[in-house]
Amino acid sequence: MRALVLMSGGLDSTTVLAYAVSQGYEVTGLSFDYGQRHRIELESSRRIAEYYGIRRNVFRVDLTQVGGSSLTGDIPVEKGQFGRVEVPNTYVPGRNIIFTSIAGGYADIEGIETIMLGVNAVDYSGYPDCRPEFISSMEKTLRLGMARSQNLSISAPLQKLSKSEIIRMGMKLGAPYELTHSCYEGGEKACGKCDSCLLRLKGFMESGFIDPVEYETYPEFYRKYLENEKD
Repeated sequence: MRALVLMSGGLDSTTVLAYAVSQGYEVTGLSFDYGQRHRIELESSRRIAEYYGIRRNVFRVDLTQVGGSSLTGDIPVEKGQFGRVEVPNTYVPGRNIIFTSIAGGYADIEGIETIMLGVNAVDYSGYPDCRPEFISSMEKTLRLGMARSQNLSISAPLQKLSKSEIIRMGMKLGAPYELTHSCYEGGEKACGKCDSCLLRLKGFMESGFIDPVEYETYPEFYRKYLENEKD
């Protein structure tokens, strides 16, 4: 069995990689340099690939030309709106459509049967391209549009898991969370204020583990959690 795992360098994609390895897949990693603000994630995905001893390819596509996102343009990352309903400005229009299409082409050429994504529709920021309907639609589209991959599958093993469930799964599988980077700001230390940081810290708190990466600051709920852990 062969799998192409899309590696962002973050917590979810690293958990998917750990899962794929545990299931006996021969894994190839695929990362994207798309002009993102948080380019440090590319270094994280490189180190994670080295940790697992897998081949990783980096595909370059300039999504700054699309614009409209704080991750690809000169727009401040929204903070302090954790848990709201509307789609945040960190959403990159068309990103997962483009990434999954490129992954499909790569899988078609390489004869890889499964594409694995770390998308999640439970604890997430409301991105429309993380929903199950999107995944099933893209799988159908890729099968129709590829010459050799009519049986290609897209697997999203974390789709219905909460962030705390994902972290428990990753800890059980020995995922190297200390190598991951989830912050949208892209600094050496995570900011502790953006949606991604808050979702991650909330997940660690609810799972009963301590996040191994460094933060510039912690939200009040996580500071209380750390204090209770010390007591």
